[in-house]
Amino acid sequence: MRIVASVEARMHSSRLPGKVLKDICGKPVLWHIVERLKRAERVQDIVIATTVNPKDDQIVEFADKLGVKIFRGSEEDVLHRLVDAHKMMKSDTIVEITGDSPLIDPEIVDQTIELYLNNDADYVSNTLTRSYPIGIRTQVFSLDLLSRCEKESYLPKDREHVTTHICKNPDKFKLLNLEAPASQNFPKLRLTLDYEEDLNVIRKIYEGLYFEKPNFLLRDVLHFLSDHPDIPEINRHCRQIHKAGA
Repeated sequence: MRIVASVEARMHSSRLPGKVLKDICGKPVLWHIVERLKRAERVQDIVIATTVNPKDDQIVEFADKLGVKIFRGSEEDVLHRLVDAHKMMKSDTIVEITGDSPLIDPEIVDQTIELYLNNDADYVSNTLTRSYPIGIRTQVFSLDLLSRCEKESYLPKDREHVTTHICKNPDKFKLLNLEAPASQNFPKLRLTLDYEEDLNVIRKIYEGLYFEKPNFLLRDVLHFLSDHPDIPEINRHCRQIHKAGA
């Protein structure tokens, strides 16, 4: 079974343009996401799924320098882009990560994959019921399932958000959720990258942890924030758009 992680990334963002290449401790956001995914033991390969928009040439150049596989597809039809990216990668199992997750935890990625592999489930994520902080989302499912969704999904929001068709049809698909342990159960904590305030928070976390412990995990982040309670206040007011799947 070939398990491949994909990172959806593009330069256009209505709230924070170019966020995937913003600098954090001397490296782009996308570099940090890829490096953290490389530490997930069950992930066998990684592909960056970007668009044919010329603005995303910067992402392609970055991926080439990093030696990471790249796929370019539709800007609006993310579902079709992702299906084609994983067909190119000859994936069996997809680990979907979005480009707004520079604090993605490789151990939680592995736990989500293990839950998928060890159960008779069509789809596994850690956000069907929110318990982990926002920005630690991992979704796992098969390429066969995603290809089926491509044929069945007609609504623009389902084409844009990839897994909404799966998540809103629990009678059709078997869904399974990875619950956070009590020590990591902070569903309202923003560790995602969507606004300038989010970038400020993430930079402060990296500056506090990265240079002494570059392989820090979510538990380290939460311990750091407990010692610096002023930091989560920076982006607490930012509005999160919740949706079934992403």
